[in-house]
Amino acid sequence: MKTRWPVLAVAGLTMLAACGGAEDHAGLVARVGDQTFTVDQAVKLLEDQENLPNQDNVVRAVANLWVDYTLLADEVAKDSTLKNINLEPLIREQLEQQMIFELRDSVIQVDTAISDADLKTLYEKEAPGARVKASHILFSYPDQATQAQKDSVRKEAEEVRRRALAGESFSALARKYSQDSGSARQGGELGTFGRGEMVRPVEDAAFAMEPGQISDIVESPYGLHIIRLEEKDVPGFEQMRDSFRVQVQNQRFAVAESTYVANLEDQAHPQVADDALSVVKSIAEDPSVRLSSRAAHRPLVTYDGGAVTVGEYQMVVQSRGDDFRQSVQQATDEQIDTFLKSLAQRDLLVDAARKAGLEPPQARVDSLVTQARQQLLAVAGEIGLRKLDRAPGEALAPAVNRVVQEALMDILTGAKNVVPLGQISYQLREDEPSTVFDDGVGQVLLKVGQIRAARSPAPADTIGQGAADTTSHTPNGG
Repeated sequence: MKTRWPVLAVAGLTMLAACGGAEDHAGLVARVGDQTFTVDQAVKLLEDQENLPNQDNVVRAVANLWVDYTLLADEVAKDSTLKNINLEPLIREQLEQQMIFELRDSVIQVDTAISDADLKTLYEKEAPGARVKASHILFSYPDQATQAQKDSVRKEAEEVRRRALAGESFSALARKYSQDSGSARQGGELGTFGRGEMVRPVEDAAFAMEPGQISDIVESPYGLHIIRLEEKDVPGFEQMRDSFRVQVQNQRFAVAESTYVANLEDQAHPQVADDALSVVKSIAEDPSVRLSSRAAHRPLVTYDGGAVTVGEYQMVVQSRGDDFRQSVQQATDEQIDTFLKSLAQRDLLVDAARKAGLEPPQARVDSLVTQARQQLLAVAGEIGLRKLDRAPGEALAPAVNRVVQEALMDILTGAKNVVPLGQISYQLREDEPSTVFDDGVGQVLLKVGQIRAARSPAPADTIGQGAADTTSHTPNGG
């Protein structure tokens, strides 16, 4: 029985920061703690960037960069080594993947020694790299066909096959009887194809024959087929031997690996919670949503000995890009169910690796954390956040705001490239309330639109100017 728990709509989750009343953020686009990004500042950044469309997503992207860079600049200002940021969660996925690889190498033992004779026999059976040319005659079932109707279609197909075997022209029979109108006009020709390029039953039948042979009745999702093999091209064994040996070895390893994982799952009985699918899409829509402790610990998938929680799934989403988020939002229920079970599968493998003593030593963890911190410092330097030129007695906040504004201007003008912070962005936001205000974004759009419109000549003026230019360059003009 699946675990049941209430639907966690986004509106029911504790957000990063309450928007508050209009009086709390009048004239603001974003806020980080006590620091603010004003409508006027955003307008100043965007008004001259005619290459950027005056659109909601552009303003929000700038606002979110301001939030991320302000948080990072604050951290750099507090500690130039960034030792106060816990970077271990950022490297956890890398460490766990390493553990899984080591587990695979230690527990999956496969006999990959294959004699040339056995390899050749297998090669002749599977014919890798082979391509065939075939023709077919298709008999389709009526929609929602009864068994009697199916039997009638099969009887007709068997009679046409008998005539083909008796020597009647296969192409003529295809033109007359095949319900695949595209190939019927060509005498049933399907063209040349390799493995994986044709519906599986037709493919298997074609590759099992020799040129000139006619198949038995073959059933596929499209109906009943009579297939004639025209040509077959199989690369020689000597030509393909080495690559085929590697292919067979990899296949055997993959089968052994799948069997091992399936055994783990059979013992753990993973079950996706009834209401998990709506939560998965909600968090994909807004990965920065701040979860209450209770919500973060709710299970999406349970298995004997553990669970994949909402909080763990959120970290996965935060570590991926926008393409992943969009794919989740567009995924079917079945695809999401499979994805959630894959997260449980990963947990089971990591747990098995720990039990096998494959947890990386602390020195390895510390080394990776140090590398991650150096990379983050390099990012801060690339953005320009490591140099705060503070005037004597100047508070930290205005200095941070100034350097962030300069970084954003450099990005918008093309002097620097955008440097997204990825998952570190979400981690920085965990420790400091921050938000982007919808009404502030709207005010920026309105003001930038007005400024740009005022700079553009009116249509009548443009037409008049064009006419004047035409007259002045007309050889016989006035």
